[in-house]
Parts: sequence; C-alpha cells; structure tokens
Amino acid sequence: MAIPKFDPKELEKVEFEMFGMKLSNFSYPLPQAEHEKLVFERKPWWQATQATDATMFTPSVIPDNVARALVMEGGAPRAFADHEVNPDMFGVEWEYIATVGGSMVRPGKAFLEDIEDWYDKVKFPDIESWDWAGSAAKNNGAYLNENTFAQIWFQTGFFERLIALLEFENAAVAVLDEDSQVHVHKFFDKLTELYISIFQKVLDTYKAPDGTPYLKAVFFHDDWGSQKSPFFSPDVCEEMIVPYMKRLTDFLHANNVFCELHSCGNNYLQIPNMIKAGWDAWAPQLMNDSYKIYDDYGDKLLIATFPQDVPSAEELATKPEEEIRKAARDYADRTCKAGKSSFYNYYAASYNNIPAFKEELYKQSRINYSK
Repeated sequence: MAIPKFDPKELEKVEFEMFGMKLSNFSYPLPQAEHEKLVFERKPWWQATQATDATMFTPSVIPDNVARALVMEGGAPRAFADHEVNPDMFGVEWEYIATVGGSMVRPGKAFLEDIEDWYDKVKFPDIESWDWAGSAAKNNGAYLNENTFAQIWFQTGFFERLIALLEFENAAVAVLDEDSQVHVHKFFDKLTELYISIFQKVLDTYKAPDGTPYLKAVFFHDDWGSQKSPFFSPDVCEEMIVPYMKRLTDFLHANNVFCELHSCGNNYLQIPNMIKAGWDAWAPQLMNDSYKIYDDYGDKLLIATFPQDVPSAEELATKPEEEIRKAARDYADRTCKAGKSSFYNYYAASYNNIPAFKEELYKQSRINYSK
C-alpha cells in the first residue's frame, strides 16, 4: 500500500475519552488499529507512540494483573487500596503502594529459599478454573472490538518470576550458579508451557463474532538490567532465558501475534539476545542511548526511540515555538526513516505533551515515512 502524502487537514483535532480522561488525536488518514499493525510490520504512516497507541489489555481473570494492581479491561474500573495485598498465579503476595502507584512482593520470608525447592513448593495454577467466560462477557464487543488493536500486558516473565519467588539475590544466584542452573531450566521449561497455555486461552476467549481473535500483540515484562548494566552476561541470558522466550514467541507468531519485550535497565549488551528470542520490538528506558540502539539494531528490532541532545521537556516547553518545532523535526529526521522505522518511546511522553512538539513530530514523520 502506497503511503499518501501528508495533508495539512490531518492536523485538525479529534476529541475522545479514555479511562475518564479527555484526550485528542489528529485526524489520522488511517484507522489507528489498522495503523498499529503497520507499525509492527515496519510500514508506519506516522510516528506512533509505543504501548499507548494500542488498546492496553490486562484482564483481571489473570491473577498477576490484580496482584500487580494493573487492570485495564471492560466494566467498572478496578480501584486498589493502599497496602492492599493480592496473590499472583503462584500464590506469591504482592502489596499495592499508593504513593508509587504499583505493587511489590510483600517483604518478609521469600516464597522459596532455594530454586531446588520449587519441585515441592510451587503449585502451578489451574487456569481452567479462572473465570474466562465472565471475562469474555465483560470485554468482547465492548472493551475489545473490531476497531481495537489489543495488546495484552503480561506482567511477570522468566527472570522476574524467579525474583518474585526467590527475591532478587537468590534469583541472580540461581541463573549464575552451575549447580542451580539445571533446576532453573526445568522450572522455565514448565513455566513456558504454562505461559503458552495462558496465551492459547486468551486467543480462544477474546474473539469477534466471526471467530477472529482480538489479540494482536503481547507486551511481555522481564527486567534484565540496572541503571548501568545488565544483571547477567549475554552468555548467561542466551543459555538460561532465550530458548524459553523463543518457544513463546514462536507460538505467538504462529498465531499472528506481534511480540514486544518490556525490559527495564541498561540492556544494550542484551539486544542480540532479544533478537534471538524472537522479539519484534523493545522500548529502552531513558538511561539507554536510543539513537545508538536504533543505528545498530533498528533494522532487526523495532526500537521505541526518544529525543536526545535536547533540553528537558519542562525546559523545552518554555522555549520559542520554532525551537520546539525544530527539536521535533530533528528527532523525526533522526529516527523516522522509510525502510527503517521506529516508534515513539512512552518513557519520553513529556515531550509529546508539548502541543507544538507533538504536532510537528506528526507532520514531519508523515512526510518522512511517505517518501
């Protein structure tokens, strides 16, 4: 499909409401759900915003979404009380902290003292007992419909699951210690089977009247790094995590589902492993050099880039309008290239909250991608 040239009429605002907030978009020349598919296919018409331009879906039927206090679905919004405690799918208790707007594993005694304990102490959930029919009734044709690009957020991946069960120090030892690795492999093997069965249930549950699954993409969480570097070496990651992720992404791709990895930390060294594991996209946190990542790997992985070498958003907002617009054009010219696309990083949403920046970015990205 040839991308039409930018029309200034596209800058006319269209108002809408989401999660009780009044928002606006431009007059897009293509339905947003249709465009999201093109974004993952590396054929965008404009610079989409990572995560939020899709329909974020975290149904309460999956216990981890309640445990992590992040439920986005149809029906009445789910509110969480400060210090409310909810178990995840393995019975690990998470406590919601209102001041940070998220949950953490309740401090105290770890669920497992050693990875070898998982054989006796970890009970895998019976996902058939979860109320999938009730969730379908709440979401199908309402929160999810033919006009949505549903991207389900999966809250706890592989290394993160070890952290939840063992706490961080013992989780790190488990993937590094040769005596423990065999037990991690066996746990991850069974964990992969569980995750695939959950995604199969999602595909079977949330469907349009013609039987087409609403699920279009997955946003899978597995943190691998700190502010300065990865938690473990690329070799360890390739041996201990990549094979299981690849089984999962192969399953999702076979079902026409795009795969986006959410992995916090300075993870430049792990990007080859993300590619080997089959991920289609990654949104690096702001301590990463997104331009370098885009230059080095942007032809193999869809990178959520962000403006660099510019003042903070708060400072930029005080500058003359033309300086703001130039910053947006410079960013678009740097990472919005036909044949090597990117998408806009949600971590840098503060820049896109500046009206002149948002407008100029849309315009320049439309121009660039239609070349």
